[in-house]
Formats: sequence, C-alpha cells, structure tokens
Amino acid sequence: MPTAVLTDHERTAVQAYLRLLHTVRAASDLEPGPCGSHRPSVVPPGVLAEAEEALDRAGLTGNEEAFFRLLQSWCPEPGP
Repeated sequence: MPTAVLTDHERTAVQAYLRLLHTVRAASDLEPGPCGSHRPSVVPPGVLAEAEEALDRAGLTGNEEAFFRLLQSWCPEPGP
C-alpha cells in the first residue's frame, strides 16, 4: 500500500482536522439535556481556528477536494 509523504504543513493540517473531527464527535456523544432535549454541539473556537490556520499554511484553504485526497492517502479507511 503506497504511503503519502506529507510536508510539515500538510501533516499539521491533517492532524488539526482530525482533532476537530474528534472534538465534534465527542461533543455529539454527550447525554441529552433535560426532558430528552438535545443540546447543540459546541466546538471550542480554538480547535476550529487551529484547523483553519493549518489548512491556510498548507495552501489547502478553499481546496477541500485536494485536502480530502491528502487525508485519504495519509489515513486510509481500514479494509474489510
């Protein structure tokens, strides 16, 4: 299986995105509020800002297709 070799900026962008993804998932897994109402997911502004800044430094801002290809090559989904 080929492995992508990332630049430092690309690696930082992927890692920031994964931290953002894990933060959103953790916030979504919270117990429902009173009377079964669901609270909206809260993402700390610093986590979102870190991801945006990392994408910008890697030259990937506004180029989601290239970023997700990079992410897929660096962190492929497990096979069956």
